[in-house]
Amino acid sequence: MDDFQDHRPHLWGVAYRIVGTVTDADDAVQETWLRWRQVDHAGVEDPRAYLTTVVSRICYDLLTSAKAKREAYVGEWLPEPVVDQLGPDEQVALDESVGLALLAVMERLTPAERTSLVLHDVFAVPYDEIADIVGRTPDAVRQLASRARRRVREYAPQGTVDRAEHLRAVEAFAVAATTGDLPGLVAVLDPKVVWRSDGGGLVVAARVPVVGAETVARLISKAIQRWSAEFDTEMREINGAPGFVLWNKGGGVDSVLSLVVADGRIIEIGLVRNPEKLRHLAV
Repeated sequence: MDDFQDHRPHLWGVAYRIVGTVTDADDAVQETWLRWRQVDHAGVEDPRAYLTTVVSRICYDLLTSAKAKREAYVGEWLPEPVVDQLGPDEQVALDESVGLALLAVMERLTPAERTSLVLHDVFAVPYDEIADIVGRTPDAVRQLASRARRRVREYAPQGTVDRAEHLRAVEAFAVAATTGDLPGLVAVLDPKVVWRSDGGGLVVAARVPVVGAETVARLISKAIQRWSAEFDTEMREINGAPGFVLWNKGGGVDSVLSLVVADGRIIEIGLVRNPEKLRHLAV
């Protein structure tokens, strides 16, 4: 049984990237554990590969069943954020594969495209093994991954992987926003910056993207006036990159703010407010 615990973080990482929700990733890993308990482990040559296949099949089925529901979602759909304590300063590279902006773009893909792309490009699973998971031929999987790759390149914001550059922009954003420095806020935003907010129809949130530095800066400046009175803001690790958590005065999480940085400026901001996507976060 130790094999499973050793591989649990890897399995969760596979699951989260495929399904984009913490709750479904947790369920998929738990189901994988239940199936592992019923397997003759002596006959499994490579437990990590075997478990990766099992959790991927479960996630592929989950993603397929969730597709229609997500297509009917109210407003912008952003993934459930993963929030941790701020990482060490010496951590030099950000993991783009788990960023909220990239995972949101992957919602444009079919379940088969997304599963193929994640498994091959992130976890180096061979095409023939992915074929067994999604029920296609290896050549078809290669085409699925290639098509998904093109769509991601077309729509995903190309942010920096340099942690120091990202952190400098985020800190400048925080200073300008909290001091009411509108020109400073515009300066740290890319002219074509995109603001996306996810309320799921349950709380107030813009249902379409807001675009442009001055427009987004005014939106943020107006929001900060309310945030400063109602929430405590803390810089935390949001899906592997510095961002912000807005805490209610009572201790619960109201919102999670993630940012994408390129060339020293913020090019995309994602605000998750849907309370159903924040239930997993600790008080």
